[in-house]
Amino acid sequence: MVLVIDPQVAGVSGDMFLCSLVGLGADRTKITDGIRRCEKFLSGSRITRLDFGRVQRSGLDAFQLMLEADEDTSSRKGTDMKKAVRDSAAELSLSKRAQEFAASCIEILVSSESRVHGVPEDSVHFHEAAGIDTLADIIGAAIALDDLGLFGERIVCLPVSVGGGTVSFSHGTMSNPAGAILEIFRGTNIMIRGSGAGEELATPTGACILVGLKAEPAEYYPSMRVESIGYGAGQKETESPNVLKMVRGTDSIGTDSVKILETNVDDVSGEILGNLIEKVMAVGARDVSIFHGITKKGRPTNLVSVMCDDDTVEDIVDTLVLETGTLGVRISESARFVVPRTEHRATIRLGDRAFEVSYKRSEFKGRRDFKIEFDDIVRVSEETGMPVKETESLLRREIENGQA
Repeated sequence: MVLVIDPQVAGVSGDMFLCSLVGLGADRTKITDGIRRCEKFLSGSRITRLDFGRVQRSGLDAFQLMLEADEDTSSRKGTDMKKAVRDSAAELSLSKRAQEFAASCIEILVSSESRVHGVPEDSVHFHEAAGIDTLADIIGAAIALDDLGLFGERIVCLPVSVGGGTVSFSHGTMSNPAGAILEIFRGTNIMIRGSGAGEELATPTGACILVGLKAEPAEYYPSMRVESIGYGAGQKETESPNVLKMVRGTDSIGTDSVKILETNVDDVSGEILGNLIEKVMAVGARDVSIFHGITKKGRPTNLVSVMCDDDTVEDIVDTLVLETGTLGVRISESARFVVPRTEHRATIRLGDRAFEVSYKRSEFKGRRDFKIEFDDIVRVSEETGMPVKETESLLRREIENGQA
C-alpha cells in the first residue's frame, strides 16, 4: 500500500492533516473520544466543542475540524507540551509506532523553536502552538494513522507549498516562510516551494507531522491504483481550495523506493572493509555489498554498494568517507520490488527449554515461504550447542509443524 500526501496547493496544517485522514476513513469517534481523554494533561484548557464537519471548498467536499476551547493561558513551556503529548499517547495505549510518532512531532516542534531563538530546549516557550489544538492535532493524527494501519505503509509527500508574503506572530512580522518552518524542514528531504499566496500555508504543527512521519519526498505521484481519497479543509477561506489532499492505494507492481550509495576504494584492507559493513549497518543501512573488480590501468578495486532510506543517506555518506577516505560517493534512487510479507514471533520448545524466534512469512503467486531471523538462529545455536545449519532445520520443522 502507498499513501500520497499532496500539499502542493494548500500547504499543510495539523488540522488539515487530521481531517484528510478522516476523509480516508479514520474512525471519527475514536479520534474525538481519544482527544477528550487527553485534555486533562494540559491544565487550564477545556474543550467545549470537538467534532468533524463537512464543508465545501471550491466545489470539493472536505472534512473540517470543529474545535473550540476555553484556555486561560497564552503561552506554555515546551517541556510541558512534550510531557502532555507523551502522557496522552501512553494514556490511549497507542501502538509503539504511534507513540514514537507523536513524541517525534513535539520534539521536532520544540527543537525548531530552540534553534530559531538560540535558547536551550528546556527554555522554549510556545505562544501560537500553546493551545489544546496542538495536542489535538498531534494526538488525533497518531490515533487516525494507527486506526488506518498507515504506519506500516509507504508514505510519499509531494512538494509542500509554504505560501509567500509575510507572516505576523508573537515576535513580530517577517517574510514567509518563518524561521520555525525552515528549521523544521532543514536537514530533511522534504521539498518546499513558495507560491503567489500572500500568507502562510504551512504551519509548524503541520510541518512537524510530515517530518515526524519520515515521509518519502517525491515530485510526482507514484504509479498506483487509487483506492481512497481524503480531503482536509483548513480554517481559512482562500482563493485556491484550502484543502489538503491524501490519496491511498496500491503500488501497481509492488515496489518501493530506496537510495543506492556507491563508491570505489582501492587502497583499504579487508579488515577495514569488514569493519565498514558493521558501521554502515549500525547507522541505518538496509543492506551493504562489496564487490571486487578491475578499473582503469588494470587497477584492482572494491565497489562498496549500500542500500538505504532517504533519512539515513547523510549518516551513511559520512561513514563511507570517514572510514575509507574515499573522495566521492555516487547517490541514485532505485525502485525495488518487494514480495509482500508479514512478521511473526514464535515460542519454540527444544527439550525442556523455550526459545523466542522471529520470522517473516511471504506469499507470491500462490507460493508460500518463511524465513527465520538469522540472529535468532545463531542465538539458539549458541545456547544449545548445535551447529547453525542443524538449528535452522530444526526451527523450520517446528514452525512448519504448526507450533508457531
